[in-house]
Amino acid sequence: MIAFKTLLLTGSLLLAGLPFSLGAAEAEGRAVQSGAVEYREGSVALQGWVARPEGLSQAVPGVLVVHDWTGVQASAKERAEQLARLGYVALVADIYGKGVRPSNPKESGAEAGKYKGDRALYRARLRAGLEELQRQPNVDGGKLAAIGYCFGGTGVLELARAGAAVRGVVSFHGGLDSPTPADGKNIKAKVLVLHGADDPYVPAEGIAAMIAEFKGAKVDWQMVSYSGAVHSFTNPAAGHDNSKGAAYNAVADARSWTAMRAFFDELFAPAAK
Repeated sequence: MIAFKTLLLTGSLLLAGLPFSLGAAEAEGRAVQSGAVEYREGSVALQGWVARPEGLSQAVPGVLVVHDWTGVQASAKERAEQLARLGYVALVADIYGKGVRPSNPKESGAEAGKYKGDRALYRARLRAGLEELQRQPNVDGGKLAAIGYCFGGTGVLELARAGAAVRGVVSFHGGLDSPTPADGKNIKAKVLVLHGADDPYVPAEGIAAMIAEFKGAKVDWQMVSYSGAVHSFTNPAAGHDNSKGAAYNAVADARSWTAMRAFFDELFAPAAK
């Protein structure tokens, strides 16, 4: 990564400020610009992170990234930059608020618990992030999706249940349940759930309730369970000890990213393709 001076994106305005990263491209050969973006949900200041392919001259699909329980930190930013290298504009929504960045599991659990316990508030923060994504330059407002990890995997399902105008949502090792089954009728998006088959933190009854909700509402959904994978299987920082309940699994990480890419091809590819 080569550091450059660039622009701080504040709402839909461009102001001189923070540095960005020019990323080494994947096979597509795209360089990436990324930086902080400030916006609000009501009176609450939020600070997310946006990444885009360098030199965009046309509108492209936008992807909302919902962070795990640690907030807007390195792992979520890296995923946004990966998406930008694929050609999307990606925005990491800030659910917790500007400057709220937990530094340990106790703090992370306390912050995540506020929103899991208040799904209306969670949905409001998710919608604020989606609206900010739509305001970003070169985003095709008719071609939106959302992905989320752990806490954020729960979030993208809540965004869909709120009736958000996204074409699809992808939950990576998210919390799976159905707290308000009637809300399934609001889902307009296609749903892809990517799950660790051995995840001890996601009860079977929660999965069954979610599936019943989706079936009852005739949602277009699919679920992939990865053998040998537990919670946090996409996060190298989780370590490699499955007995702890959360651990990285390189195979499941790669397979789930490939599944997401195929899902996005289905959502966004031209009809003639």
